[in-house]
Amino acid sequence: MAKKRATSGRRAKSPAWTRKSGKNKEGGLNEKGRRSYERANPGSDLKPPVSRAQAKKSKKAAKRRKKFCARMQGMKEKLTSSKTAKDPNSRINKALRKWDCG
Repeated sequence: MAKKRATSGRRAKSPAWTRKSGKNKEGGLNEKGRRSYERANPGSDLKPPVSRAQAKKSKKAAKRRKKFCARMQGMKEKLTSSKTAKDPNSRINKALRKWDCG
């Protein structure tokens, strides 16, 4: 008869960026999610979204926003179902709204 191992009753949690606690309800990751992703992927440097107002203040931010919007629009068209593309609560549409794309 095999003995059962004693556990503390807690299971290991997955990183915050994969769970609800690390995601922003308006789209993208919140600060906790970005930090947990950076811990899991050393060398990465995730930054918060850039809105139109922020892009007006910095050329670098405007360039980053323009590239993100172009990339995500392409993903929305090619990689999502028509149902997801039309759903205002899908993660991709929330992210596009957060970045003021479209």
